Amino acid sequence: MIEREFINQKTKEYYIKQYVRNKLSKVGGISAIRLKKIPLGEKIIINSSKPSLIVGSKGANIKDLTKELKAQFNLENPQIEINEVRDLYLDAQIVAEKVTSSLERFGSQRFKSIGHKIMENVMKSGALGIELIISGKIPSSRAKSWRFYQGYLKKCGDLSVSGVRKAQASALLKSGIVGVKVAIMPPDLVLPDKIEILTEPQTIVEEIKTEEKSKRKNAEQKSEEGEKKAPRKKAAPRAKKEKKEEPAPVEKVTKPADQEEK
Repeated sequence: MIEREFINQKTKEYYIKQYVRNKLSKVGGISAIRLKKIPLGEKIIINSSKPSLIVGSKGANIKDLTKELKAQFNLENPQIEINEVRDLYLDAQIVAEKVTSSLERFGSQRFKSIGHKIMENVMKSGALGIELIISGKIPSSRAKSWRFYQGYLKKCGDLSVSGVRKAQASALLKSGIVGVKVAIMPPDLVLPDKIEILTEPQTIVEEIKTEEKSKRKNAEQKSEEGEKKAPRKKAAPRAKKEKKEEPAPVEKVTKPADQEEK
């Protein structure tokens, strides 16, 4: 039962996000949509590069959107919050939307110039690396995939999942649908293999922490106090060695030769 509740909740969040994105697709510049539960109700956070167009005159667009969300998804008190995206070319979703809008505007024959221009803008904004893949019937009747890349980009490991910003978008052209994939590595990403080489030698002095010093001093004082308090054991008197009496020397008696013959 609990698993079903989780699944229903996540599917509802997915449909709300898709509804909001489709509703604001004409405005454009939408980076991400998040849902958050608060005590008053549900909070919908929209990150966009054009917050003034989403709000509308005197907040008319937001009022209409809240009414529609209440009617469509039975939300009690939905609250919409809009955050502005400052670095446009460091957001993967906005970059993907820029590529698709320019393809729909200028056509598929200028896809190379569009890809190189987007790459230059992303690298100028301070990104460590970018990868742009455009796949579809461009410019011939056969479907192909073109890859534009520049800089350094992680392809494996935990950083490629959590650190690299990825997004997908699609453009509707006369020849068919063209897919766009964008992967950007932001400048604030800390790499584990980053090494700084020092030009001048520096002396590194290891400082012992104050806690360790105090512990050592206390241990030394306790050992000294213990030595002072402990009474010294008197050495046992050594037993005197008794001198052994040597036997008296035996005198040999020699008889004269006349008595021996007798």
